This record gives sequence, structure tokens and C-alpha cells, in this order.
Amino acid sequence: MRKIVLDIETRNLFQDVGTNNPADLDISVVCIYDYERDMYQSFLQEDFGRLWPILESADMIITYNGDHFDIPLLDKYYPGDLTKIKSLDLLREIKQSLGRRIKLDTIAEATLGKNKSGHGLEAITWWKNGEIDKIIKYCTEDVRITKEVYDYALKNKVLKYKDAGAIKDIKLDTSTWEQKSGSAMTFSLGF
Repeated sequence: MRKIVLDIETRNLFQDVGTNNPADLDISVVCIYDYERDMYQSFLQEDFGRLWPILESADMIITYNGDHFDIPLLDKYYPGDLTKIKSLDLLREIKQSLGRRIKLDTIAEATLGKNKSGHGLEAITWWKNGEIDKIIKYCTEDVRITKEVYDYALKNKVLKYKDAGAIKDIKLDTSTWEQKSGSAMTFSLGF
């Protein structure tokens, strides 16, 4: 099974575009981890032609809040429909089990003993300042943390979070996570 962990940083905020629709934002960078190649990569908008074949060959895209944010935003650039690729949104899985949303940083701290290296608002400032390398480094670290959270959940069937100072478990049913869905994408590949 070819799994791709994905995260996106944007050039702007919802308040800049006047809506809460992720597709109205603009992407600064997309970072991925490809399990098959054991490799991290980053893609600016002008590089998306190299990203599409990777996503099209994926059996599953793994994200944190990707079903609500990353995939709809990236889909506006894609010539087909990225929602046809199986998606595993860790935040959705957490919400289904716990009944509420928890920040990735909170999960990472309690589960992995590490924190994110920053927050998305910094990435927008870096974009405005032309500091693309900082955005790529930050986004890649988010992908790394998301991958490690996914790997931990898959192995242990649980994630952890801190609630009022106490570390608590979020039980997860991972039994179907790595089942192939059978969909194939070919929108940008040559025929």
C-alpha cells in the first residue's frame, strides 16, 4: 500500500479572503512523506506537475485536518478530483472517538513527547518576507509529526492528549486504515 502523508501551508488567511472556505486560500507549499520511497519532498505551486503523479499513485493520503482543509484547498489546483483517493484524516478519527477536536500539537506532546516547531500564522509571515526555506522546514516538520502520530496510532490503537494536566487515551479503531479502496487516478498521467 502506497501511503502519502501530506500537509499544506498557505500564503494568506481566511480574513484576507473574506470567507471560511479553504479553497479560497492560496498555497505556498505542499510537503509530503512517501512511505514507499521513505522520502520527504516539498512542492511550490509551480512544482505541482511533479506532485500530481505521486498523489495519483497513492492508495491513501494521510493528513491532520486534511478532509476539511488540505484536500479541498489542493483540489482547486488539481485537474481531477483528489477526494477520489482514500483519505485518512487523523483529526476526523480523533473526533469520532473522543467527540471533539484536539490540536496536532496537543496530540504530539502527549503521544510523542514533542511539540510542533511553530504555527501556521508564522508561515504566512515567512511567505510575505520571501522566507520560503523556513516555510518548507516548518511544513516538513508537521508532516514528520503527522507521520509519527499515524505510525503510533496504527501500532498501539490509541493516541494520547493532555486534559487538565492529566494524560488521557483516545482509543482508535485502526482495523480498516490500511485497506485499499481500489480507486485509481490518472488525470495528469499520460495515456
